[in-house]
Amino acid sequence: MRNRQPGAAGSGENGTPIVSVRDLEKRFGDFVAVDRVSFSIDRGEIFGFLGPNGAGKSTTIRMLCGIITPSAGSGLVAGYDVVRQSESIKQTIGYMSQKFSLYEDLTPVENIRFYLGIYSVPERDWPERTEWALGMARLGGMRDRLTRELAPGWRQRLALACALLHRPEILFLDEPTSGVDPGTRRHFWEFIRELAGQGVTVFVTTHYMDEALNCDRIVMINEGRIVAIGSPGEIIRGACPGEEGATLNEAFIRLMKKERVQGTGSRNQGEEGGNKKA
Repeated sequence: MRNRQPGAAGSGENGTPIVSVRDLEKRFGDFVAVDRVSFSIDRGEIFGFLGPNGAGKSTTIRMLCGIITPSAGSGLVAGYDVVRQSESIKQTIGYMSQKFSLYEDLTPVENIRFYLGIYSVPERDWPERTEWALGMARLGGMRDRLTRELAPGWRQRLALACALLHRPEILFLDEPTSGVDPGTRRHFWEFIRELAGQGVTVFVTTHYMDEALNCDRIVMINEGRIVAIGSPGEIIRGACPGEEGATLNEAFIRLMKKERVQGTGSRNQGEEGGNKKA
């Protein structure tokens, strides 16, 4: 984990968070996918969302990227409102989904040029940005091969390069290393730390404990609700007080068990209250 400068958690330049979320909620009919989450993110911070599949990680990130509209609550991303200014958000951020989103029947160069157009990068900058992206992805020698012929790790790097073509302030990564080998994951995170060192804010969802240790702060989320928030070390110490050598995985298991017990208690109280009222 990187050493961060001391300061207010979630504050950016002049104390203003680059991402600020308050009581954000998303419902699909009667199902609550995200249940009134609140947090803020520093500029240049690596901020992680850690939780099992179906916990609400991807739904949260899609709301912040302006892809889906919240049902309730508020949020600002780089100063833009997630409800009223979603199109402005899309031009400000980089987004890499958990599913490979490039065109496999195009070459890396053709994919890069397609996204340069999508992000409205001036054409005079295309040659420089194309070479930068190929260099960043280490694909110079494979620039004219079809993307579907590339190994998964190379395609992942290409997708990341395309998400950075317009030099966004914030990079949203939705389980970006799903399905790749440990070596590729390690190199990927080395590059993420480099980006954060250059001032890019990184919001990443993951269910890998070792990846979460790379984050400055993480949110543990389950069934749409925040279970814990803080640095990995803070969360471990809070869940496993006085236990030297405790791991993030152990802290996660304890917090999830505690959340289930509290959730059951809340439901039982609600049922008892309903019976009494009836």
